[in-house]
Amino acid sequence: MELIILGLTVAYVVGAWKFWTGFNKTHFTQNLPNRIGFTLLWPALFIANPSYRRNFRRALKG
Repeated sequence: MELIILGLTVAYVVGAWKFWTGFNKTHFTQNLPNRIGFTLLWPALFIANPSYRRNFRRALKG
């Protein structure tokens, strides 16, 4: 059970870091509140919002 929690935590942190560093490649308004909010809520937004998914993938591309 602890291994699953550790894995999910690592996935969350890695996803957040990659989105944070690639935020400038998205079509979102480039300001700090957007960057913080979209980074912290990325799992829920990724599941619920197709537009966010496209921008998330755009942020993760090299």
